[in-house]
Amino acid sequence: MMKSRLTPATLVLVFGLAGALCAESVAVRYTEGVVRGFLVLRGPDGAVIANGDSIQFARAGRVTNRLVFHFRDGSLQDETAVFTQRKRFQLVSDHLIQRGPSFPHPMEMSIDAASGRVTVRHRDGDKEQVIEERMELPPDLANGIVSTLVKNLAPDAVSLTVPMVVASPKPRLVKLQITRAGVERFSAGRNAYKANRFNVKIEIGGIAGVVAPLVGKQPKDASVWIVRGAAPGFVASESQFYQDAPLWRIELAAPNFRKN
Repeated sequence: MMKSRLTPATLVLVFGLAGALCAESVAVRYTEGVVRGFLVLRGPDGAVIANGDSIQFARAGRVTNRLVFHFRDGSLQDETAVFTQRKRFQLVSDHLIQRGPSFPHPMEMSIDAASGRVTVRHRDGDKEQVIEERMELPPDLANGIVSTLVKNLAPDAVSLTVPMVVASPKPRLVKLQITRAGVERFSAGRNAYKANRFNVKIEIGGIAGVVAPLVGKQPKDASVWIVRGAAPGFVASESQFYQDAPLWRIELAAPNFRKN
């Protein structure tokens, strides 16, 4: 237990009128469609450590969202989530790859939500190990779609609690507790905007959840910023990409056109 490491997917997350609401109460308020975005990943000192692409498209009733980061040291994080949005969001599958020197424990995790099949591949020294499990996965699984759920929260929703599969390296379910953390101002060029900030806490649960803080394994809280208005959108996020990692910040990248 004390040697386990929680490896959540990029976190890039509900109290309602009088109490907690389940994720099934998060209706589709803004339909997801075609998106192409350019991102940067910054370390704690603000330096760019990776460049990223956000690619999303809808086809045959399903939305595919891929978020990939190419690190300057040659490392890779690549996650593809497939989900439906028939009145409510529901994950179909998620595939996460982490490899290279930026990741002390390279791994690959695949989730098939319908069958409950979860496969984790990780390296233990020079040997690759494969763990396959059948899990009872809840319909409100949040892997790969946290920011989508947050964008669709009703204005009067205060918080959201959703389950998520992590590799430790054995797959297990944890809870993400997402709460509103106020409004912050930001600027893009000379224009000023306001963003809702959400705090994201990973609740490990069980005996492991009690022991984790005592041995320094409790993951740090993450943050997600969503711009306000009639068309809410992702602005930035800050989270750990693996256990004991520093907080890395995802931001939108500004284009830099080259002269021929």
